[in-house]
Amino acid sequence: MASEPKKLKSNVPDLRVRVVNEAVVSSDGEYVLYWMIANRRVDSNFSFERAVDWAVELKKPLLVLEALRCGYRWASDRIHHFVIQGMADNQQRLVDTPVGYYPYLEKNAGEGRGLLAALAEKASVVVSDDFPCFFLPKMLASANRQIGCRFELVDSNGLLPMRAAPKVFSRAYDFRRYLQKNLLPHLNEMPQSNPLARRKLKPLQKIPAQCLKTWPAADVARLANEPEWLKVLPIDHGVCVAPFNGGTVAAGKQIRSFVKSKLKDYLERNQPERDVASGLSPYLHFGHASAHAVFQATAKEEGWSSGAVAEKATGSSRGWWGASEPFESFADELITWRELGYNMCWQRPDYDQYESLPEWAQKTLEEHTKDKREHVYDLEEFEYSRTHDPLWNAAQRQLVQDGRMHNYLRMLWGKKILQWTNHPQDALEIMIELNNKYAVDGRNPNSYSGIFWVLGRYDRAWGPERPIFGKIRYMTSENTARKVRVKDYLRQYGRQAELFE
Repeated sequence: MASEPKKLKSNVPDLRVRVVNEAVVSSDGEYVLYWMIANRRVDSNFSFERAVDWAVELKKPLLVLEALRCGYRWASDRIHHFVIQGMADNQQRLVDTPVGYYPYLEKNAGEGRGLLAALAEKASVVVSDDFPCFFLPKMLASANRQIGCRFELVDSNGLLPMRAAPKVFSRAYDFRRYLQKNLLPHLNEMPQSNPLARRKLKPLQKIPAQCLKTWPAADVARLANEPEWLKVLPIDHGVCVAPFNGGTVAAGKQIRSFVKSKLKDYLERNQPERDVASGLSPYLHFGHASAHAVFQATAKEEGWSSGAVAEKATGSSRGWWGASEPFESFADELITWRELGYNMCWQRPDYDQYESLPEWAQKTLEEHTKDKREHVYDLEEFEYSRTHDPLWNAAQRQLVQDGRMHNYLRMLWGKKILQWTNHPQDALEIMIELNNKYAVDGRNPNSYSGIFWVLGRYDRAWGPERPIFGKIRYMTSENTARKVRVKDYLRQYGRQAELFE
């Protein structure tokens, strides 16, 4: 039997909820299903909160499915282990609650096919995460064809709902000015830090037995501490486990460490030898950390309130918040630059294609494709840090070894790939491949923003016009070494033995 209940009583803003099918709520369903795919956390998560609201409204139990397939591009020990650590945290978080948690790990590509459909068949409502990047939009479109009840996607990606912005912004300045005019009301719409607090849910008695028989639940608590088992999976074992932990527990520690020890020195983040960057990007990418919670923690430390903001929207990265320079600089990174990528990805399916670059950038790059290149390297030479440039090689080694790269050097890294390839499209393919293969925070709207910035997106034409670059912003290792201190960085990443030998 299907029925449409009265309007759901929910704290989740309507602008963040997207109903993707025409089915209605099934009153005969045994539970509400939350399919956790991007916002991989319980707290400060509009998606989970929406699922809780439905469970309370319908007086049904809540079941959370968190699965990890192994057939996706760039699947590796690094990505898998990071996600599994998060799954273990989520299981522990829900162990003493009425909510059922179902962790599933594919052992072979395609083995998980049918699990979502089987669970959805017994559900009243299915809620999932609205994430605009990588393979997730196609996966959600495919899932929609398998779900016979109401299917909702919830945006818990950033402080501005993705669909609040009416267009794709071509410059950070314009997007920032839009934020300064429109963001404040959304800062009053925060997800609940604990969506289960003071909520009475009907306990889930059991997960459907046939599902557990066909798709056994994974022992993620054990596997999170035994990465050796990953060797049995058909994933890339050449990309080793990251030297930092994934999951909501590690994310919480990182937030507290940054706010208490590093935020005050954030203006020094461009210095590779200063450890003052937030380090939050991997946790934000996998949803182990909430952008809302990060903003609230930094605002509390700053003692900031919305009454401090300037009356006029200027588009400037300084002065509007009415706060200290470190806070304003971090807020600009967390909100303007991070969410600029989401603004692009949900509106343009070609966000990862060369043709999505601004016309002026494509024109100037094409005009210089025949320019002589002193050095030309292929993907393998870049990957194995076999260029003539010690600083570039060090940055690439950091990416391979640590799963992340210093943000300032990431810009240089991309500019040199553009300079040392035969065509800008070759440069784009190499940047995407290396970033998405090795960076824990790769495959994200924000990382595509950084890659395409190298080729002119979100930038302007620069002079003088140069060989190869044309009017694209130019960077050199020599100037970088003069601007920032790299001696110890080179000692750490530039003089070690080759990582692949």
